[in-house]
Amino acid sequence: MLTTRRRFLRSMTCVAAASVTRGVPLQPPAAPPQLLDTRALARFVDPLPIPVVTKPAGVRPSPAVKGVQIPYYHVSMKQFTAKVHRDVAATTFWGYNGMCPGPTFEARRGQPILVEWANDLPQHHFFPIDYTLHGAEKDKPEVRTVVHLHGGKTRPESDGFPEDWFTTGQSATYYYPNEQEAAGLFYHDHAMGITRLNAVAGLMGMYFLRDEFEDSLNLPKGESEIPLVLFDRSFWPNGRLYYPTSGKPDAPWVSEYYGSAILANGKIFPYSEVQPRKYRLRLLNASNGSYYRLSLAADTAMTSSGVAFHQIGSEQGFLSTSEQTDLLILGPGERADLIVDFSRFAGKEIFLRTDVTVVMQFRISSTGTADMSSLPATLRPIARIPESTAVNTRELTLADYQNRLGRSSVMLLNGSHWSMPVTEDPLLNSTEVWSFINLTDDSHPIHLHMVRFQVLDRRPFDLSVYQLTRKIVFTGPPATLSANELGWKDTVRVDPMTVTRIIVRFDGYPGKYVWHCHMLEHEDNEMMRPYVVKAGVNG
Repeated sequence: MLTTRRRFLRSMTCVAAASVTRGVPLQPPAAPPQLLDTRALARFVDPLPIPVVTKPAGVRPSPAVKGVQIPYYHVSMKQFTAKVHRDVAATTFWGYNGMCPGPTFEARRGQPILVEWANDLPQHHFFPIDYTLHGAEKDKPEVRTVVHLHGGKTRPESDGFPEDWFTTGQSATYYYPNEQEAAGLFYHDHAMGITRLNAVAGLMGMYFLRDEFEDSLNLPKGESEIPLVLFDRSFWPNGRLYYPTSGKPDAPWVSEYYGSAILANGKIFPYSEVQPRKYRLRLLNASNGSYYRLSLAADTAMTSSGVAFHQIGSEQGFLSTSEQTDLLILGPGERADLIVDFSRFAGKEIFLRTDVTVVMQFRISSTGTADMSSLPATLRPIARIPESTAVNTRELTLADYQNRLGRSSVMLLNGSHWSMPVTEDPLLNSTEVWSFINLTDDSHPIHLHMVRFQVLDRRPFDLSVYQLTRKIVFTGPPATLSANELGWKDTVRVDPMTVTRIIVRFDGYPGKYVWHCHMLEHEDNEMMRPYVVKAGVNG
């Protein structure tokens, strides 16, 4: 049964569809009695960790250019323990090189690298596996991993195709050409049917791609550039990670996961000591399903007016101009590049929050070193792709199918299961418009592998008319796009009962890739489809 019911999201950290589109704040719920009440923890007692920058382990022959040696990295997925808060017992995680977030990659445009991803995890998962999900059947090993460089333009054999998983004791070596503009990418697990579980366990990290244009902008750097990986989690009183189940032992899948605490770089309520100068914040929403409405405030009670900041980039690089704002909506898989000027707040405190929830504290010192960095008004020019260049327009539905009890049983893209024949098959170097028709009450972040795109518009339509006639009748004008949607993107928010259009040029490589919802519980239950880029177009 196809449904359009409202999903009542269950967490202070998330933003339900109504909240995304109408700005309605959510009140923090109490944790279930048996779980750790993370709201009661002391605030700002742990410093914000900064993920280490990984270093090459040596050089290896390039698979693309004969006789050329390129940097080689070895990254091991390991089980480890870490404290998420001073007053919480150590938590068991899985992480790249035994860290969550994993180590940060610093790559340069035009300088390819090789990364060997090694699975050194235990042979048994510490979350229940739903063997009824496609790709997670009982004949598959419990612990499977495959790494996707989210936002990377890579050949299909290095993209992290969900069925290319490898098991404990195995590894896979991927080639990253780094032939794209400077951007904040990230890497994470993408194993078919258990991505959501591997993500909650901790398998994610950032990947910064630099270029000469970025160098020329004189942006804050070094200690003044702070990566911020945000994700929500719930915990048992003993510090163990909690992941909910349906209550059915044979089918434990749940349609969404929202934690009771937001972690910044792996800590709950951390603080960061900064100077009264400009800082560059590189944000990533690595949550399974939570949207964040991020802002800065001068007090935790939020009685003061918001602190303005500037957005200079989105997922696939710089915006054309620096955009001043006091609110950033960030969905799962989305990134943002911000400049915050703390010079007016010497000796004071600023708080990062999402609606009513405080995430972390910035402590600004009274004095600091001279700030020689810049905030350019003009950044990288972005030529809009003319719609007239599109050779094809695809109308693609997002739908939630429920059982007789009104519970989600499966979510599909364009009414198709993963195993059905490929229907999206653009030609290499061609341009297409993809129209996402959202028939659900969720805001779905839709991600396309390998390519970047531009958002054209988002517009409400009459759901009843569409269900009866399959014709789109718009009920209002296009919504105003935020600064975060004006640049190059690889993940787009598709709001409920709207048609969201993107325009994509499929330049890169031919082969099989995927497009999917980046709410990981949805992705793991059929809301993911393969697509094939076919060779045949020059230029």
